[in-house]
Amino acid sequence: MGSPSPRPLRRITAGLLAATLLTLIACTTSPTGRSQFMLISPEAAIVESRKAYLSTVDELDREDKLVDDPRMADRVATITGRLVTEAVAKYPDTANWEWSVAIIDDDETVNAWCMAGGRMAAYTGLFEQLQLTDDEFAQIMGHEIAHALANHTAERMSRAIAINMGVIAAGVASDNTAATMAGAALAAKLALELPNSRVAESEADEIGIELASRAGYDPEAAITLWQKMGSLSEERPPEFMSTHPAPENRQAALAEMVPQMRELNPTRQMASVTPVTIVR
Repeated sequence: MGSPSPRPLRRITAGLLAATLLTLIACTTSPTGRSQFMLISPEAAIVESRKAYLSTVDELDREDKLVDDPRMADRVATITGRLVTEAVAKYPDTANWEWSVAIIDDDETVNAWCMAGGRMAAYTGLFEQLQLTDDEFAQIMGHEIAHALANHTAERMSRAIAINMGVIAAGVASDNTAATMAGAALAAKLALELPNSRVAESEADEIGIELASRAGYDPEAAITLWQKMGSLSEERPPEFMSTHPAPENRQAALAEMVPQMRELNPTRQMASVTPVTIVR
C-alpha cells in the first residue's frame, strides 16, 4: 500500500493532537495536597526542559558567562548536593534526574531557578548583592528545587498551551501546518518564560524550607533572606521577587513554620552530599 496523501495525513495528525491533549488533561495533586490541572505530563516537561537548558547553557558558554571559580563551584555544589540528598530521600523518582547547576556571571541579576528534571542555575548577583550565608543560599535553592519537585514547570507549560490553544486550533482547522507548528513552538517558548503563580511560589516556600531544614540548614535563614530581599532597591526589584508574595507577608508565613522545621533536624545534622554537576 502507498503512503497517505499529505492532506489526509494532516487531518489524522490534527485529530491525534486533539485526542492527545484531551487525554493529557488531568487533575494531579502537588506535594502539599493542592489540586493541579495539567495539559502536559511531568515527564514531557522534563524532556522539553532538558532541550531548553542545553540551549541556554550553550549560549552562556559562547558568551563566556559560566563561572569557573573553584571555590564558588564547590560551595554551590555542596549546598545544593545536600538539598538534593533530601529531595531524593522524599521523592525517590528524582534519583535519576540530571541534577546540575550553572553559575551565571551576572552581578546585576538576583535570581536562581530549577527546571523540571533538576537542571538549575544561580546568578552571581545573589552573592554580590545579598552577601548570602550558606543557610540563606540553601533556602533559595531549596525553594527552586521545590518548584521542580511540585511539577510547577509542567503547570507553566500547561498554562502556555492553554493560552495558545486558539492559535493551534486555528492552524489545524485550516490545514495550515505552519500555523499549527508556530502555535506549538510559541507555547513551548512561553512555558519557559511564564512566571510561577503566587500559589506555586508559596508552595515552593513550604517545600523548600523543609528541604533546607532536613539538610541541616537553619530555617531562620528563610526570614533573614527575605529581609535582605526586601531591602533591595524598590526601583529595581530582583527577578526572584517579581511574582512572589510581598516580602513582609512571606516573612510572616515562614516565621510560623520555623518551630516545626526545627523539630525536623534539631541538632542541625548536615546531610550527605549528592554529587551535583557544575556546568562549566
